[in-house]
Amino acid sequence: MSENAIDRHSHTADRPAEVTDPLLWRLALDVADAHAPDGEGGCDHLLCAGQDWPCGPWQQAQRALSLAQGGSPDEAPAPGAPREADWAPSAPLPSWSTEQSRRKSAAA
Repeated sequence: MSENAIDRHSHTADRPAEVTDPLLWRLALDVADAHAPDGEGGCDHLLCAGQDWPCGPWQQAQRALSLAQGGSPDEAPAPGAPREADWAPSAPLPSWSTEQSRRKSAAA
């Protein structure tokens, strides 16, 4: 286990009694902590650079925390939460075979 894993908030925080899924709760807490506000109205996480806070991952972490505490999966997302269509990549992601063929042609 890495040293960073030991310092995570989910390893030191007291888990609420109503948590029914401890693993989901710990993971969601770590994601929410990683996507904290930066003090300038944005998300502090490198992958969310330039995005306003609360970012999509933080909002999804809040939903996961609710689910881990017995919340309903059918609950409406928080206001401003990204819809599933918002999560679609703007361009198709390359497949593994595409990356492999690029490497082979570059090596030739």
